[in-house]
Amino acid sequence: MSMKKNTAPIPPERIEKYIFLVRGQKIMLDKTLAELYGVATRVLNQAVKRNRKRFPSDFMVVLTRQEVMRMSQFVTSLKFSKRVHGFTEQGVAMLSTVLNSERAIEINIAIMRIFVKLRKMLAGNKRLAAQLAALERRIGEHDEAIRDIVTAIREMTDPPIPEKPRQFIGFHP
Repeated sequence: MSMKKNTAPIPPERIEKYIFLVRGQKIMLDKTLAELYGVATRVLNQAVKRNRKRFPSDFMVVLTRQEVMRMSQFVTSLKFSKRVHGFTEQGVAMLSTVLNSERAIEINIAIMRIFVKLRKMLAGNKRLAAQLAALERRIGEHDEAIRDIVTAIREMTDPPIPEKPRQFIGFHP
């Protein structure tokens, strides 16, 4: 990503690849957001620092070195400072209030749409998983019933096992 001010819309795929799951939350890194907004990371972090009350712990997290290193496997082009911030969906929304520019507003709208899309996909996956589990249970119940039916059909269609011929003692009727 470059620092030049670009007014062309950003493709959603470009934004999606910069959303990471950390500590059970979807976040975006300060460096990535600064580049999307067309400002230096230092400027973004200064704006956050001046408005610290707007960024509680569920809006912004300070990442550990291990978390940063895990992410750097996916984002090899990024160089990280000593302190890396990750912003949740709510934190990204709050950034538009502290970075009051047209570019920040446009980028925030695009990012919010991506977060909503990801949430819908996740909800759809959960719903699909629940439906599959229900189907597996029903199939399991039907398997037993089908086995019983097949056994009954086999018993009816298999020729009966011939009984030993009776030996009569005495007179035959």
